[in-house]
Amino acid sequence: MRIAVSGSIANDHLMTFPGRFSDQLVADQLHTVSLSFLVDALEIRRGGVGANIAFGMGQLGARPVLVGAAGEDFEEYRAWLERHGVDTASVRISEVLHTARFVCTTDADHNQIGSFYTGAMSEARHIELQHVADRVGRLDLVCISADDPEGMIRHTEECRARGIPFAADYSQQIARMDGEGIRELTEGATYLFSNEYEKELIESKTGWSDEEILKKVGTRVTTLGKKGARIDRLGEEPIHVECPQEKVKAEPTGVGDAFRAGFLSGLSWGVSLERAAQIGCMLATLVIETVGTQEYELKRVHFVERFTGAYGEAAAEEVRAHLPA
Repeated sequence: MRIAVSGSIANDHLMTFPGRFSDQLVADQLHTVSLSFLVDALEIRRGGVGANIAFGMGQLGARPVLVGAAGEDFEEYRAWLERHGVDTASVRISEVLHTARFVCTTDADHNQIGSFYTGAMSEARHIELQHVADRVGRLDLVCISADDPEGMIRHTEECRARGIPFAADYSQQIARMDGEGIRELTEGATYLFSNEYEKELIESKTGWSDEEILKKVGTRVTTLGKKGARIDRLGEEPIHVECPQEKVKAEPTGVGDAFRAGFLSGLSWGVSLERAAQIGCMLATLVIETVGTQEYELKRVHFVERFTGAYGEAAAEEVRAHLPA
């Protein structure tokens, strides 16, 4: 099963300010703020929803096709992804814009001030999925993740027009979308991903009930934080999968992307929906134990041991057969 992942590709610049932002703010001067913070640390990490999902799938040996837009500064990032099993040949390289960038400063109370530069991400709307399918032979599923909004709409429309199954995963973009936009990106999806809060927001903004949404999509996958994930299909009993116990809760960024990576990898292997969700939960646990969305290392023996402890020997044996050596 050949899966393409469309979504944002970004670099994260994360800084740490040892003081408190609140101590630097003057109540009656907030209309004319001009501040500079001397930071203690700077970490530059690879990120972006599409790249994070593709990285996780690559770690599991699923060889995903990454579809997105980046700048000429992408070459080092490209080499990293290729080295970890991601096909990046369909990434569009802008001639004039840098790769998207998130710049964030965190203070001693974990308050954050950040900015997101979309940059080359805005050119994702120019990517034709048929060209991607022609290059790799076929596309069995396209996961349409948070990206340039017009790009997301174009990919969705093209999938419907060409009969390519797709997963709707608009997550971070849902806050800026209205009901019409969400309905447009949802109708006809084979899979719909969201967390619990986004699930309620989707229903509120579209005016559709849970049952109405299940009539419009094949399978609805809802992540439940530490409670795991639930899979709903019309007329069938829900499937609930628990999360493995984490050893440490280091940092939650990228956990949802990791779940999707595991779930999609399971689909590419042809395992059951329950097993796919278990793989997603296991990978998400590894990410929450690590600082950074692509800093974890997937070692086959360790993964199988943790998976066995969480889901049993029979489940682990099935997964073991698909993991890279």
